[in-house]
Amino acid sequence: MASPAADDYLKTVFAHTEWQPTPITPSQLAAKLGIAPSSVTEMVKKLAASGLVSHVPYGAVRLTDDGEQRALAIIRRHRLIETWLVREFDYAWDEVHDEAEVLEHTISDRLLEGIDARLGRPRFDPHGDAIPDAAGRIEREPFVLLADASSGHPGRVLRVDDRDPELLRTLESAGLAIGGEVVVIPGGLRIDGADVPLPDAASEVVWLST
Repeated sequence: MASPAADDYLKTVFAHTEWQPTPITPSQLAAKLGIAPSSVTEMVKKLAASGLVSHVPYGAVRLTDDGEQRALAIIRRHRLIETWLVREFDYAWDEVHDEAEVLEHTISDRLLEGIDARLGRPRFDPHGDAIPDAAGRIEREPFVLLADASSGHPGRVLRVDDRDPELLRTLESAGLAIGGEVVVIPGGLRIDGADVPLPDAASEVVWLST
């Protein structure tokens, strides 16, 4: 079952549990994809029939081993393209997601391999998400969501969710950067020795090393 729509479903199911353990429900899948619940139900049935997901009525949607490998392949494409756009074309990190959504379905495997080689086989994309290698292996170090980190917790910024471009721009303006050393303070972070207040939404989109 090869189609951009199927790939988008698999990618979304995988990404949902990449930074937290609770599997995705059909209603959450519909909300993330901006698709009617009835359409999600039909697609999930097709994916299950193809052996790519497991699902029981009203239950969570989980990837099978085949589904996970397919998801990792499309995620590799998406994140390599994002990295390529930032490094080679001076895109900002808040501009690359939508471009990659289009290009991930169109470039050839040969071009993707060329991009990977040219970039020096990067392990992480501009938002800190791990890039799977060609075999589907992925590396990730222990992490904590900012909302769950205690005041005084020191760590490096591992990842910032890329779904809200405006919030990304706000965080960048505040001095937040992937790999930057920070300390958690009430209502924000200490960045380069300065206490920086952050929007409430930041606590749910920033991940730190433990």
